Amino acid sequence: MAKYDILVAGELNPDLILSDPELQPEFGQIEVLVESAELTIGASSAIFACGAVKLGLSVAFIGVVGDDMFGRFMVNALKDKGVDVSPVIVNPNLKTGLSVILNRDTGRAILTHLGAINALKAEQVTNELISQANHLHVADYFLQTNLHPGILDLFNRARRLGVSTSLDTNWDPARDWSGVVKLLGSTNVFSPNEAEAEALTGTSNLHKAADILTEKVEVVTIKQGAAGAMAKHGDEVVQVSALPVEVVDTVGAGDSFDAGFVYGYLQGWSLKDSLQLGTACGSLSTCAHGGVTAQPTLEEALAAVRHNK
Repeated sequence: MAKYDILVAGELNPDLILSDPELQPEFGQIEVLVESAELTIGASSAIFACGAVKLGLSVAFIGVVGDDMFGRFMVNALKDKGVDVSPVIVNPNLKTGLSVILNRDTGRAILTHLGAINALKAEQVTNELISQANHLHVADYFLQTNLHPGILDLFNRARRLGVSTSLDTNWDPARDWSGVVKLLGSTNVFSPNEAEAEALTGTSNLHKAADILTEKVEVVTIKQGAAGAMAKHGDEVVQVSALPVEVVDTVGAGDSFDAGFVYGYLQGWSLKDSLQLGTACGSLSTCAHGGVTAQPTLEEALAAVRHNK
């Protein structure tokens, strides 16, 4: 029996969230006051890990941090959430990454110091560690550049060990989307959002994008923000609406969705039930600032699904 339900191989950085309805930074040594400021768990991989634990799964995390305040914050915060951080690598020669998020009513801007965010290498994720899990999840593929040379081998090693895999690339800052297509053949669950799916497939038709992707991967889920999400497995296509919630902050909503869907996938649930859980987790996570504050328990998410049927 595996020690962990999920092993996450990912990036670690806190988010400093500055929020104000009228936030407008100005240069020229002009000080602007903001309504609220919060240092919280950032990084797509870390938010996913916390969401999975909140649902009741056992999760281990391997990533790289510096020997500094932000690194210690992330390791301690994940540990407090119930994530096993014993595999995390502390590199004293690197600084832990940081994202500063400027939130206002009309959207948000994100400033990121890469630091150790891209430091994890595939060979650091050993077969011994992989074999202790039932599932391997990788997020923020395009920021984890040192993972790229060995990630296909990493996924293939996982599959040979009987460990299923999931991938969420997030947006590609370079917009060339290289390396993903060859990885999909070794991926069980692929979870882009609508813009990412269309960019990867070169089409502006969501359903055509899903058709193209499911030629290569077992299950595709496509997040559509306020419109909900769709999923495709073979010829089966399911669409689910987002829950009617009062949105406070959308940071990490896609990662909470991923945690919910992967939970259903690992339990052998139907495509529809898994998608409904994922959508509920993503929707409910937007009800507070930060990616992890409002993540639901399994009972809370299922209650929300039942309430909205």
